[in-house]
Amino acid sequence: MSDLLPVPEARARILAGLSRLPSERAPLPEALGRALASPLTAMRTQPPWDCSAMDGYAVRAEDARAGATLSVVGEAAAGRSHAGGVGPGEAVRIFTGAPVPEGADAILLQEDADRDGDVVSVREAATSGRHIRRAGLDFAAGEALLPAGRKLGARDLALAAAASHPALDVVRRPRVAILATGDELVAPGGEIGPDQIVASNSYAISAIVAGEGGAPIDLGIAPDRPSAIRAAVARAFSEGADVVVTLGGASVGDHDLVKPALEAEGVSLAFWKIAMRPGKPMMAGRRGQTLVLGLPGNPVSSIVCSLLFLVPALRKLLTGADHAPELLPGVLGRDMPENDRREDYMRAAFARDSSGVAVVTAFPRQDSSMLRPMSDAECLLVRPAHASAAKAGDACRYLALPFPY
Repeated sequence: MSDLLPVPEARARILAGLSRLPSERAPLPEALGRALASPLTAMRTQPPWDCSAMDGYAVRAEDARAGATLSVVGEAAAGRSHAGGVGPGEAVRIFTGAPVPEGADAILLQEDADRDGDVVSVREAATSGRHIRRAGLDFAAGEALLPAGRKLGARDLALAAAASHPALDVVRRPRVAILATGDELVAPGGEIGPDQIVASNSYAISAIVAGEGGAPIDLGIAPDRPSAIRAAVARAFSEGADVVVTLGGASVGDHDLVKPALEAEGVSLAFWKIAMRPGKPMMAGRRGQTLVLGLPGNPVSSIVCSLLFLVPALRKLLTGADHAPELLPGVLGRDMPENDRREDYMRAAFARDSSGVAVVTAFPRQDSSMLRPMSDAECLLVRPAHASAAKAGDACRYLALPFPY
């Protein structure tokens, strides 16, 4: 049907007007999970000099033959180098990380030597270059270490610190305002009326935003009153949101009040229905540079739509590049019927057979209101629109779960 947009086309329309956000300076301890705004280059060489990789003696390999004796003329430790060099027949006691003295070209391991006072006897010959970490082994000053757009993890922060960066240029966190709507919703722990349910969607969406490096702004729950919804939307824009996400009211029924409230606040909407299940009713639009997504109210629908549309939008704001969720190859764990005009994202179990092939088995119940199967799911089985009936063992595609949030 022409009124149902395919998922890739809907995603392309959402991403089309987005670009990378400006950068800001963040101290190293505050850069975890942030997107690097520019390539990271080394401020220094690491190690800055040839250093010992082991405890032992810095020697000349030509002198340190089995049975030879050498005179110990000094000591070198990490942070405290030997002032002189190593000449013929000499050795310097050395510890891991210490600079190798001039003239030495090998490390005689302490377990391969016997020491008596200032004389060391060689039991096993030292090899030239062995157990020496050369200057620049890890990286050299000016060398590119990390690319722009990299989401910084613990290992990246260690690398940046070793390269002498106390702070990093990172992309500003996308600010995402999240508004739940509906008279039926009550916050967890609140008093629940006979016709009400506990709101859950905003917690999942906030976690997804935070996991992607964004800053969620919780606008709470707006009742089904045009003035209340419009006031909450106005607050979202006053908070400087880069993305506004509404939850519920995305259809066109008498009680779906989000669309007129958004339009009253100056949002230009491209209202559409998407050829997917769950998550067909969805809105998307803009007010200036702010992206607006109106997600369905069913919990699973809002989560799936966030993974398919909100996550790529956040990644483009952080990197400037388009990122579609990666669909992986597998085989079906059970027979599947033919599909209609909507692409299915089905909660499923995941296993690997004896050959290492991914086996994806869709849960028998896929109601979009059911969060327990969503929590239990290890992946989402993706069934294309108009897919033919398929047998267990037939090829399929899936979206891996859990995500890193």
